[in-house]
Amino acid sequence: MTTLPTWIEDRIDPTFEKKLTQRHVVEVMLESDRPFFSIRQLQSRVRPTVSTETVRNRLDELREIDVVAAETYPETITLYYINHPESQWPLSPEGKRALEYETPLETLSAGDFLRLRNPAGIRTLVLAGFQLSLVLFSAGVVLTALSIDAPVSASHGLWVAAGNLFVACLVLLVAERAVRKRRDGGIAASVPTADRSNPK
Repeated sequence: MTTLPTWIEDRIDPTFEKKLTQRHVVEVMLESDRPFFSIRQLQSRVRPTVSTETVRNRLDELREIDVVAAETYPETITLYYINHPESQWPLSPEGKRALEYETPLETLSAGDFLRLRNPAGIRTLVLAGFQLSLVLFSAGVVLTALSIDAPVSASHGLWVAAGNLFVACLVLLVAERAVRKRRDGGIAASVPTADRSNPK
């Protein structure tokens, strides 16, 4: 069992006997090399079989006794960290860079989607759906003008929509990777290399 700082030992409940204890959450946060955690990141470390709701409850309890603090950055991504008395918000430059790569869709689980608990992720998904609908509509206009059938057909309209949406997404993904590869190749070609055949 990890020895906790005295100020934490004095605040957590030693008789707390639930599936996930306050002590275990704090131990995991202290032992990790991360300065902050989202709920999903913490859940994967404390015990994957524990629900995100249970982790959130323990964090809320720890916030009430000032062992853990939280910041929302940006908008709906909440980060939790140990509320050391001698420190302020400890978001390091590395932490800020890590946040830039944690998109709302990466934090959107199936459970959060079904319960509508991740507004940023759901909004991102909806906006992507609107854009893909526009792509499909435009593709339909072109195919109709050229008298070409849709790539996927079925007996149910939803199956047709799903199949054609999958094809559209696949085409967009391949196109994006091809353009990125060509762009990266162009950038690499434009960078001058040292002429090693005639050393000075």
